[in-house]
Amino acid sequence: MNKFFKVFWYEYSKHVFRKRFIFALLSIPLFIVVIFGVSVGAQFLTQNTNPVGYVDHSSLLANPVPIPDTDNPFLSKLEILSFPDESSARAALDAGEIQAYYVISADYFTNGAVRLVSIDEPDWRVQEKFESLVRANLVARQPAEIANRLNQGINFIIETTDASRSFGQDEFLSILVPMVVGVLFMFIILTSGGYLLQAVVEEKENRTMEMLVTSLSPDQLMAGKTAGNLLVGITQMVIWLAFGAIALLAARGRIEWVSQISIDPKYWLILLVTLLPAFVLVGALMAAIGATVTEAREAQQISGFISLPIFIPYWFVSSIMANPNGPLAQVLSFFPLTSPVTITLRAAFTDIPTWQLALNVAILVLSAAFAVWLAARTFRLGMLSYGKRLRLKDIFRRARPA
Repeated sequence: MNKFFKVFWYEYSKHVFRKRFIFALLSIPLFIVVIFGVSVGAQFLTQNTNPVGYVDHSSLLANPVPIPDTDNPFLSKLEILSFPDESSARAALDAGEIQAYYVISADYFTNGAVRLVSIDEPDWRVQEKFESLVRANLVARQPAEIANRLNQGINFIIETTDASRSFGQDEFLSILVPMVVGVLFMFIILTSGGYLLQAVVEEKENRTMEMLVTSLSPDQLMAGKTAGNLLVGITQMVIWLAFGAIALLAARGRIEWVSQISIDPKYWLILLVTLLPAFVLVGALMAAIGATVTEAREAQQISGFISLPIFIPYWFVSSIMANPNGPLAQVLSFFPLTSPVTITLRAAFTDIPTWQLALNVAILVLSAAFAVWLAARTFRLGMLSYGKRLRLKDIFRRARPA
């Protein structure tokens, strides 16, 4: 056990305490911050700050009520001006004092006709701000009870056929976030597996492996390497999730839609019990590939057969969303390489039956254990055929007792 921990710590410290790992770790959050900052800055720099005008022939806005406050800074800064007639509005438009103006027809309450006049295409905020003004004044003409109900808008409730789960239209982000987290987990799994693949190939090429096996068994070596790289991936995941949690907490009181995000704690438990064995499974399979090939380039090509199936459920995401307990979703849940992503997708849209979840996790754990054994076995046989590629049929043929 002591040798296992030595290999485990060596693999972990070799990656985590390198400058390139720290740079890669911080690059994703910094990249997101930069992209967000550039996007927001571009909106502010490219927006047209000139007011928008209107000419009201219907008396709808004769005594306009104020527009309800909004958290959107792009809308709150846009000013709306009233003009007595079209000639004055046109003069202001030609002089560049306004970017556009609306003309509300005299029979607006009959046909709802409104005309927009502009020289250049107006800013995207213009229509939204003007619609908010018209909506506020139409609602103000109604009794208080009706006005309150109209201001609430339409609230769609989507419910599964078995009534086990329902979603409101404001809960879209609560569904999207788990899906993004699932993708992030898969990215970490493949990254950690790539570390292990590269380490095995390099140590095989420089014959470090031959010296290592003189003091420990292949099983201890492969188990330690797999566990070490597993913890590397978990370290990345925890730090990235911490950055995301800090960002959400900072924005919760300032951005309305952020406060609507709510994820069931049970979902995090499902992620934990499915993705941990998936880490081990992919890492061990990558190590096995590394032990069968003779150079890193060949290993990278073959590893695609492991990484590609992981993302197959996203090809059928619409079918899984529409019927998360259907035959396709269940079949993908029971196949080890597609199981982690499928389960996380299903859990976002339905309550997975307990027996299915338990069976999925059991299959993943057994598959991970088999993958670790296969990696150790492949490594042991690969040592006997140095410089030659080890074929899959040779592994299982030699694994049979004589």
